[in-house]
Order: sequence, then structure tokens, then C-alpha cells
Amino acid sequence: MNIPLDFLTYTQWSGIATLAVGVLAILAFLFGWGFRFRLVGITGFLIVLTVGLFGLNLGLSAREQIPDAVQFTRVFDNGGNQVVILVPETITEKQLNATLRQAAINYYSLGRTGSGSDDRLTIRARALTHPKPGLTRPLYLGQIKRSLTDRADQAFEVEISPKALAELQRSQAQSSKS
Repeated sequence: MNIPLDFLTYTQWSGIATLAVGVLAILAFLFGWGFRFRLVGITGFLIVLTVGLFGLNLGLSAREQIPDAVQFTRVFDNGGNQVVILVPETITEKQLNATLRQAAINYYSLGRTGSGSDDRLTIRARALTHPKPGLTRPLYLGQIKRSLTDRADQAFEVEISPKALAELQRSQAQSSKS
């Protein structure tokens, strides 16, 4: 479903309508028109509508899609500077890199805060391995760090563990043999 994201235009027109009806309400009070209180109600409604549209303009934005990124699940988020995502155990190094970048874009928010002097959002990727039947072990594959203060900062620090990826492939090969 495509949602139009031009709420700024809607907000501007709603603001203009609010001002026009507000001026009309003031005129109605000055001239003692009978429907002046209805105009006050309409002005109040338009103010609420304008503020709501402004909020939608701030909140809704089209997210950049990174090619080769796979679906992931957020399993931990402290609301600040740390997030852990779960990726499928069939992921490749190229897909992991793209998925980490996608997560860094998706989970950036001005509402996040760093702890102490660390103003970086750290997102760690893990997969679940099954070394024995009935035993599940998380395996951390890599992480990405990005700025918490600058949305335009694309200088991501990506660290991928080749050793962990090799272990994941071995685990996947063992589970496919079983």
C-alpha cells in the first residue's frame, strides 16, 4: 500500500484554512454573528488537525532500501545506543553487510540517547545455531556503529566476524546432514 508522504503540503493548507477560519471567528465576535461559537469550534478542530498533520510529517518518512538485505528481527533494544537483531542462519557475508546497514538506517531515531561519552548506535547481528538436538546457541556475526546525532552521516563502522560466519556455515552443514 502506497501512502503519500507529502504531509508538509497538507499541513500548510490546513494551517492556512485554520488561520482563515480563525480570522472569520474573530470577525464573527466583532459583529455579533449568531454562529460565532460554531466558528470557534471549527477553528479548534482545524488546529488539532494541523498539529496532527505536522506530527505525521515528522514521523512518516520513506526509508532507504539496501539491496541484498534480508529480513531480520529485533531481539533486544535498550532504547538508547544498543540493538541486537536476529538474522537467518543461511545468511552470507554480503547479505550480512547489507542487513546491518539496513538496520542502522531503520533504527536511527533522534529520540535515542548515548550512554556517557558514546554517541554511537551499535547494532549487533546474531544467528541461532543448533549444535545438538534440543540445544540452541546464539552466535554473534558482526556489528555496525553509526552516529546517534547525525542522520546524514553514512560513515558506518561495519565489523563482520569471518570466524563466526565460518562456524555458522559449519553448523548449517551439520544440521543439513542430520
